[in-house]
Amino acid sequence: MRLKDLGIWQTWSWADAMEEVRAFSIGLRVLGLAAGDKVAIIGRNRPRLYWAMCAAQALGAVPVPVYADSVADEMAYVLDHAEVRLAVVQDQEQVDKVLSVGDRLSRLDLIVYDEPRGLRDYDPARLKSFEEVQAAGRAAVAEQPGVAEAWEHGIARGAGSDLAVILYTSGTTGRPKGVMLSFDNVIRSARNGNAFDQLDESENVVAYLPLAWVGDHIFSYAQSFTAGFCVNCPESDATVTDDRREIAPTFFFAPPRVFETLLTMIMVRMEDAGALKRKMFDAFIAHAQRWGEKLLNGEPVPLSARLLYWLGDIMVYAPLKNRLGMTRLKVGYTAGEAIGPEIFRFYRSLGINLKQLYGQTEAAVYVTTQPDGEIRSDTVGKPSPEVEIKIIDSGEVLYRSPGVFLGYYKEPDKTAETKTADGWVHSGDAGFVDANGHLRIIDRAKDVGKLASGALFAPKYIENKLKFYPTIKEAVAFGQSRDFVTVMVNIDLVAVASWAERNSIVYASYQELAGHPQIYDMIARHVDDVNRSLSLEPMMAASQIKRFLVLHKELDADDGELTRTQKVRRGFIAERYAPLVEALYAGADVCDITTEVTFEDGRKGAIAARVKTRDAETYPPAAPTNATPAMEKAA
Repeated sequence: MRLKDLGIWQTWSWADAMEEVRAFSIGLRVLGLAAGDKVAIIGRNRPRLYWAMCAAQALGAVPVPVYADSVADEMAYVLDHAEVRLAVVQDQEQVDKVLSVGDRLSRLDLIVYDEPRGLRDYDPARLKSFEEVQAAGRAAVAEQPGVAEAWEHGIARGAGSDLAVILYTSGTTGRPKGVMLSFDNVIRSARNGNAFDQLDESENVVAYLPLAWVGDHIFSYAQSFTAGFCVNCPESDATVTDDRREIAPTFFFAPPRVFETLLTMIMVRMEDAGALKRKMFDAFIAHAQRWGEKLLNGEPVPLSARLLYWLGDIMVYAPLKNRLGMTRLKVGYTAGEAIGPEIFRFYRSLGINLKQLYGQTEAAVYVTTQPDGEIRSDTVGKPSPEVEIKIIDSGEVLYRSPGVFLGYYKEPDKTAETKTADGWVHSGDAGFVDANGHLRIIDRAKDVGKLASGALFAPKYIENKLKFYPTIKEAVAFGQSRDFVTVMVNIDLVAVASWAERNSIVYASYQELAGHPQIYDMIARHVDDVNRSLSLEPMMAASQIKRFLVLHKELDADDGELTRTQKVRRGFIAERYAPLVEALYAGADVCDITTEVTFEDGRKGAIAARVKTRDAETYPPAAPTNATPAMEKAA
C-alpha cells in the first residue's frame, strides 16, 4: 500500500501490512472484541482503516464501513441499527460526530482514532489511538507465547459462508439497508473481476471512493487481496487528481459524475487557453472522435488517419492523458448510473480503454461487464463470469450469481421482497437484452412510467442527455401521469463561473448566477438540443422537455436531495420542491420558495428565492424504427 502524507508517498510491503494488521487485530482482542461483534470503520481512504477491516475480520468480527461525509444523524442510524460495539475512525471530525450521538448508541464501548490532532484533551476512557491498540497487541505477542499462532489458527477456522462485511445502501428511497456479504460473495466476485480483465500483482489503483460503497470494497480491498496489487491512498479529496497523475494507475474506476467533472475541467481550461492551442485541440479532438475508438477496437483505419492520430497523440492526446493521470491505464470502468454517450466516446477516442459495468451492492458489484472489442455506450455489457440474467414480463432485470448477498441485516421481510427462494435478485431496474447478448438498462423500474397520453417516460434517459453539457451538473425530470415533461436543472458552478468571467457577467452568489438571464439563455439552448435529439427517437419523442427552470441551490446529500453516492432522490425532491413543480405545470413565470439547508456542522438555515421558469420548443417525432418493440416491452 501507499499513502501520500505531507507530500511524500509512504509505502508498506505485504509483509509490513501483515505485521500492522496482526498487531491491531490482537490488540482489539485484548480490548475484548470477539467474533460476531460489529466494528464501524469511518473516514477517508487510509491504509489503517483498510487494515482495521482486515483485523476485525481476522477475529470473526464484522466491519461496517460508514460514509465519512454522513451527518451525525445518518451515522447514528447505521451505528445503532448495526449494533456496533467499537468504531475505528480517521480523525477529530469523525470522533466528534460519534460522540455527539453517543447517547443513542448504547452498545458502543470504544472509539479508536487514527489521526491524533485535536484529541489530546478528550476523555481517554472512551478513546484510544491506533498506536495504543497496536502496542497492546505487540505486547501480547511478546509476553504470551503462542498468541500469534493462535490468531492464525483462528483465521483458518473461518469459512467462506461466514459474514464478511455489512455495507449499507445509499438509501435512494428511504432508510439505508444493511447488505450482508459473505467471504464467498466477496472473494469469488473479486477473483472473477481480476480474471476477466487479467489483473495481477503488477497493477496500481488509487483508492478514493467512499469506504462504505461496495465498489471501493471490491476494487480497492477484495481485488487487491486476491490479485496482490498495490492500493494508493491520496493525501486528501482535493489532491486526488494530482495524486492520480503521480501514480498513473493501471486499473481505475469512477462513477459518471467523476468523468463528467474531469471533462468539464478540460473544457473550462481550454476556453482559457490561447487561440492557437484551442484550434489545435479542437482539430485533433475532432479527428480522435472520428477514428480514435476504431483504433482502440482494432478496426480497419486508413494509413493517413493513423498518421494524423499519431501526431495528435504527441501534441494533444498523450499530454491530456498525463494530466488526467491515465497514461498507463490498462482498463477503466464507470458504473452507478448511465454515462452520456458523448462523454463515453470522448475518453475512448483518446485511447483510454473505458468500459461500463452494471452492478449492485447486493451482487458484490459484478452483474454485467463489457468484454474488450464489444464496448458500446448504450449497453452495460454481457453477464459477468458465473452470473445469470433474466428479464421478467414487467421488464425488470433479475440476476443470480455467487456474489448474491446473504440478506438485509435484521430485515427478513425486505430480503424476501428482493431475493427469491432460488437465489434470483430483483434489481429494480428496467432493461432488455439486445440481439448481441448485451444488457441495456433504461431506468429504475419504479421511475419508468407513462405520460398522461400513455407515451413512455424515462426520466434518467432525459437527464443524462442534459448532463452531457459541462454547464449542467444535475437535472431532475418530471412527467409521470402529466401532460408533458418538465425539468429542474442544477448548473455546474465551475464551468458556468468560468463562462461568466469570460462574458463579463458579475454575480455575488450561486443563487444570483443561477437566475441570471444569460445563464437561462444558455440552458435553453441545451434543452433545445436535447429536444431535437429526442424527436429523432420514436419511443422518446413525446418526452421532449416543454418547460424548465434553474434551481436556486445545488442539490446536496446533506439536505437529503442526493444519496451519499450522489444519486438523485427523485421522490424526495418532488416533495421538497413541490411549489416549483406545480409552477412548471401551471405555466407560472416565477415562483417564490424558501428552502431549508443543512450546514456541514449540522446547523440548519434557509434560502429564499424567486425562481424563474421558461418554455422550450418541441419538435415533431421521427418515424418509428425496428428498435421500438424491444424498448416497449422493457418499458
